[in-house]
Amino acid sequence: MAKGPGLYSDIGKKARDLLYKDYHSDQKFTVTTVTSNGVAITTTGTNKGDVFLADVSTKLINKNVTTEIKVDTSSKVHTTVTVDEPAPGLKAIASFILPDQKAAKLELQYLHEYAGLSSSIGLTASPIVNFSGVIGTNVVALGADVAFDTAVGDFTKVNAGLSFTNSDLVAALTLNNKGDSLTASYYHTVNPLTSTAVGGELTHSFSSNENVLTIGTSHAVDPLTTIKARVNNLGKVNALIQHEWRPKSLFTLSSEVDTKAIEKSAKIGLAVALKP
Repeated sequence: MAKGPGLYSDIGKKARDLLYKDYHSDQKFTVTTVTSNGVAITTTGTNKGDVFLADVSTKLINKNVTTEIKVDTSSKVHTTVTVDEPAPGLKAIASFILPDQKAAKLELQYLHEYAGLSSSIGLTASPIVNFSGVIGTNVVALGADVAFDTAVGDFTKVNAGLSFTNSDLVAALTLNNKGDSLTASYYHTVNPLTSTAVGGELTHSFSSNENVLTIGTSHAVDPLTTIKARVNNLGKVNALIQHEWRPKSLFTLSSEVDTKAIEKSAKIGLAVALKP
């Protein structure tokens, strides 16, 4: 297990990745190449129904500084500069989008054996300030995540979470949306040799008194092929197969069927990622 409680975003992440990661309903193609001087260039194309989106990004790592620049089809330039370990346990991240000057943001992350802190502020006249903190160990962690909009003088986000982790089980409980929804999740490793795992997530909304239950599983058929499936109480059934047909290059095929509208065609997603 990792040392320390991690960041707030790590609470419940194991279950979220199992239940939602790599499921697609669109078609996505990604190609990454690396130049002789170490610059990684990634081209991505995504077909979302009648809309086609594309972007080209570059990534350069120089010692402890990582610079990423991405240009998309809407002519926006996304730039992120990450500095790892300017001081022990500290990470600094600066990001901005041109021509959207309001998107500029500065973030600091700090990891300690018994705490994980993250804070960000928008680089505008009336910024949104985010802060999250976790205290505990790599077994039990308690945290909070808040955002304050200085333009309106009010909190736009107030969340809290608790997690428990041991060698084969990760459980989490989070209170979200300013206390309006409660989510409980778990992730259990059934067989580490075949990467077989099961997980579930139950979300209750206090305002609507509605519950959403999602359960899922994953299994490695062989060292290069993984299958996943999930189902929820709304009648949605999803499945995917992912194959690493060459090192770091993945082919993922996923589908979704609405059992309450079986007459509708299944949604099919395809993702191909090619890396050197």
